[in-house]
Amino acid sequence: MKTLRLHKHDNVAVVISDDGDIVRGHKVALEPIAKGMKVIKYGYPIGLAICDIDEGEWVHDHNLKTALSGAREYIYESEAQALDQITDGSSFMGYSRANGDVGIRNELWIIPTVGCVNSLCEQTAAQLRLEGLPENVEEVVVLAHPYGCSQLGDDHEASRKILADLVQHPNAGGVLVVGLGCENNTMSAFKELIGPVDDARVKFLLTQEVEDERTACLEYLRELRDFAVTAQRETVPVSKLRIGLKCGGSDAFSGLTANPLVGAVSDRLIARGGSAVLTEIPEAFGAETILFNRCVTESAFNEAVAVVNDFKNYFLSHGEPVGENPSPGNKDGGITTLEEKSLGCVQKGGRAPLVDVLRYGSRIRMDGLTLLEGPGNDIVAVTALAAAGCHLVLFTTGRGTPLGGAVPVVKIASNRSLAQLKKNWTDFDASALLDGTDMNYLADRFFEQMLEIASGVRTANEKNGYHDFAIWKTGVTL
Repeated sequence: MKTLRLHKHDNVAVVISDDGDIVRGHKVALEPIAKGMKVIKYGYPIGLAICDIDEGEWVHDHNLKTALSGAREYIYESEAQALDQITDGSSFMGYSRANGDVGIRNELWIIPTVGCVNSLCEQTAAQLRLEGLPENVEEVVVLAHPYGCSQLGDDHEASRKILADLVQHPNAGGVLVVGLGCENNTMSAFKELIGPVDDARVKFLLTQEVEDERTACLEYLRELRDFAVTAQRETVPVSKLRIGLKCGGSDAFSGLTANPLVGAVSDRLIARGGSAVLTEIPEAFGAETILFNRCVTESAFNEAVAVVNDFKNYFLSHGEPVGENPSPGNKDGGITTLEEKSLGCVQKGGRAPLVDVLRYGSRIRMDGLTLLEGPGNDIVAVTALAAAGCHLVLFTTGRGTPLGGAVPVVKIASNRSLAQLKKNWTDFDASALLDGTDMNYLADRFFEQMLEIASGVRTANEKNGYHDFAIWKTGVTL
């Protein structure tokens, strides 16, 4: 049985072969571990032994439990170290917008202000596709959702912010905002929230005010198509690129291959002046101090602590424990506790200093690495990253998922079995790192592939036509 010890202080190792009694990806004890002692992986505690564990014994949820509880206090102990800047002239082919922003796609987006008009939007989008799209108008995407009405307070405002952010997203060469007319998210107030727009790029329609809403929708969509077709790709410095960082359906190899690879690529982008955004706050529980200690200012540290503790209190206010996270799929793949999952998860943030912290529904304000408030739910998190202004999302997975988003979602497989079985879901295979492939070599390859995707090469989810969208619901429904 071949194993891999990740850190010199670890008292467990990961099984990386199939020739023993312990399933590949699961943990084996490297020494006796007494009941109540910390189990160490990645050099950090991943929980407590709930019974005596012998050397060579399988370590999983039958003998290991989380040590996480509620909110806690933290001390600012900055270890932030700036990355060495890279000035190699890297670029991609993007679309320059009138407001100075840059997109990596030139799509038409239909954004309902309220869920009542979803079917109308879907039907008119289908009709426009049947009429045919010019080559450089790449897709018609409907961002359907059930909200915009029957919500109150912060919950309602969060929905409006997400939708308003997406109206301004540069991946859309044209946007049609479709309302009903009697919803809480009134068109007039929504326009104020959106702010100034290019009237040729963004159109607004209230369906209760027209006789034939389908005809009106199609007329607007044709106008937007004819406007969007005039955009052409041009060379753009890579510093303009903004990426989201996400994992889902993780296994034990996610923290060994795909997540560290994405961290290395994120660092390469940030070193060239670009931006990366890390979210899914509950999947930092148990590893949050790694991020806290990389905050460049005490203000950023305080904001990061507040976001993490607020999320813990959110769980507790609903009577849920903060450590009840690893899914059945995570556990089948060898992940036992949330601490273990988090220690693998935060590696997507690489080594870059943490420059900013955003609340849900906010947009990127600074170049570098940003932490964004949001849950671990895949569709909600990908949507939040898109709304924050990310051009694409690097999505690592050990179990596989066909998930798409409002922006391209690049799937990175953590293990070879997944990459070979689900070729139609997978964009990059990170498993070569287990075979001794050099990280720098593989990260350079993936960085170049990411720039090709930014320049128009379609991801697997785009080829499949998968565009998922969901808003985080936290309040009551009237």
